Amino acid sequence: MKSILIPVEESELLESVLETALLVARRFGSHMEGLHVRPDFAGIIAATGMGAPYVVEDFRKEDWDSIQRSRTEFERFLNRHDVPLDGGAGTGQPWATFRIEAPPGDDFIGQHARLFDLTVLGQPSRGATPPRMSTLEAALFDGGRPVLVAPPTAPQRIGDSIMIAWNASTETARTVAFARPFLERAERVFILSVEGGMVAGPSAEEAARYLTRSGVPAQAMHVPQNRGVGETILEHAKALEVDLLIKGAYTQSRLRQMIFGGATSHILAMSNVPVLLAH
Repeated sequence: MKSILIPVEESELLESVLETALLVARRFGSHMEGLHVRPDFAGIIAATGMGAPYVVEDFRKEDWDSIQRSRTEFERFLNRHDVPLDGGAGTGQPWATFRIEAPPGDDFIGQHARLFDLTVLGQPSRGATPPRMSTLEAALFDGGRPVLVAPPTAPQRIGDSIMIAWNASTETARTVAFARPFLERAERVFILSVEGGMVAGPSAEEAARYLTRSGVPAQAMHVPQNRGVGETILEHAKALEVDLLIKGAYTQSRLRQMIFGGATSHILAMSNVPVLLAH
């Protein structure tokens, strides 16, 4: 986890996103790149028909002002935590850069995320000004790398006590592989499977044996479902006092998730611990 992308949005969750990213950076000596998330003003103008020159100029000015506010907020955070900006490579300590020049819209976020070990974002359904779901989905589905979703309040630590929400799916297996740097440094690793929340594949006990053989002390747990799979996962995450939850994202189809809900949707909406996701 030596390189971390942080899409910077004007959201009340930004502080938690930055603090969570810094926890990871301190753990691994990572480079953090702040990237301002720019709305697709051209698409907005086309959709609304507001193409008058003065309207376009207003959009451009707001776009530039927003970039500057994001950069200022990012730099203030770094200064408060003594993290060097535009310097510090090779020291083994966190350092950061801020990228101003980026195309508008979310497509670039997904493309750019391919160059990083991890992308850190906020929960898209929490707070009065939450981060956008489209930004999370771009990083998750188009980036090909894991995404760490920060809770509304950043934790005090990350990666000491980990729970894997195991359902035997391809997505979960891929997420566990991405999470190896965290797992190899963890003090405790729980592998939780929920009755009625599994697909065909290895059990939690088999997954625990696999990790233990490779030097990760893992404990398997199979529990009954209480109200729903997502609810059950979060209840046990709280009871076990874990500081990182690892989960494969959207094992169900996205359409089914939107209509009926699902474990991923519930966890994205309600988790109070950071969640590492991959698809």
